Amino acid sequence: MAGAALARAAQLWSLLDEMAESDPQAYRRLLRRQRAEAERLCAPPEPHLCLRARPAGVGGGPLFINVCSWKRVPAPEGPTGPTPVSAGPLQEVAGEGDLYSIIDIAYNPDVLQRGEENPEKMEHLIHLTLKFVEERCNLTLSYLYTIESFQLKGSLEMMQQRLKGRQMPAPHLSQNTKKELTLDQLVHTLEAEDCSNVPVLLKEESVTQSKVRLIEEITSTEMPDKLSSPVYEMITVKDANKKPLKIELRIELPKVSSVSECDLRISKDDIIIEVPEKYKLQLDLPELVDEETATAVFNKGKRVLFITLPVAKPDP
Repeated sequence: MAGAALARAAQLWSLLDEMAESDPQAYRRLLRRQRAEAERLCAPPEPHLCLRARPAGVGGGPLFINVCSWKRVPAPEGPTGPTPVSAGPLQEVAGEGDLYSIIDIAYNPDVLQRGEENPEKMEHLIHLTLKFVEERCNLTLSYLYTIESFQLKGSLEMMQQRLKGRQMPAPHLSQNTKKELTLDQLVHTLEAEDCSNVPVLLKEESVTQSKVRLIEEITSTEMPDKLSSPVYEMITVKDANKKPLKIELRIELPKVSSVSECDLRISKDDIIIEVPEKYKLQLDLPELVDEETATAVFNKGKRVLFITLPVAKPDP
């Protein structure tokens, strides 16, 4: 293995020498690009904020979720795209009579920066984080979380070690293809071997569909004084005994081309939908609903938003 790596390094230097003589500008551009990429890949995760949550059930200690910033985690591809996330293992800690658990979650710095600039986005990201931890660790968490005054639970070195412990296999080259590689292929291969502990990236779509996933990107802008109320239809679905089961809401949004334009908020007894500079609708619901299991689907072809609101079960 060491001999093969040395051979590839020698070939790389030979190609670089040729490029430096034949095309100095391309050589400098390549070095700048590779240096920037190396800095990104080798940058360590940094603490951003720490959440304190409590798993449901009797006994056991709290769960601390270290939300970290890591340049190695890619940013979302677009405003409505899934948010890539890297996660370390769930670790139980017992010390000085204290029993608690820790898990480290890392996002691209841009994702966390947008959350700092917009409290609604940060609240959505925290909610998404809690749901992700539930799915990944097979837990049920209370959503009464606390943002701790400190940014990190535990030591910085242990957090970085846990996150960097997730590895992806580096590609292997056969003896037959070794001499036919281009410069870009060689550089990519050597980077993969040097940074083979790139974390496994888990996107939001890889999590089981969250019951509370309504609209991914919520934008908050100032609204004009007068907004039109969209045409809507609300139906209460009942069972054979006339007992209400769910509320179905159909809202026509002809001026909306993407779900990312909408801001949807649901409580137990009302619903609000806002589209900046276009629509605003607030409705009192005829029955108390379970907002945790509400779902929303936007039909781009018909430009209609369909919302299903299960009626809340009475308290025993």
